[in-house]
Amino acid sequence: MIMLTKLNGETFTLNAVFIEQIQSFPDTTITLTSGKKFVVKESETEVAEKAVSFYQKISPFHLQGLKKEDL
Repeated sequence: MIMLTKLNGETFTLNAVFIEQIQSFPDTTITLTSGKKFVVKESETEVAEKAVSFYQKISPFHLQGLKKEDL
């Protein structure tokens, strides 16, 4: 789970497992595997880094070398 901030300043927790795509339009838009979209204050890079950190924490293989490009 990763903590993010909506454009109105409200924080929420998102299950990073369901992230399909992260884009900047210029606002950062996260598309989930269900097709639902979230627009957040964090940059595309920040969201990707949070997702990588989440996967590193839950991975039984400890994927320490995982990068944004690997997702």
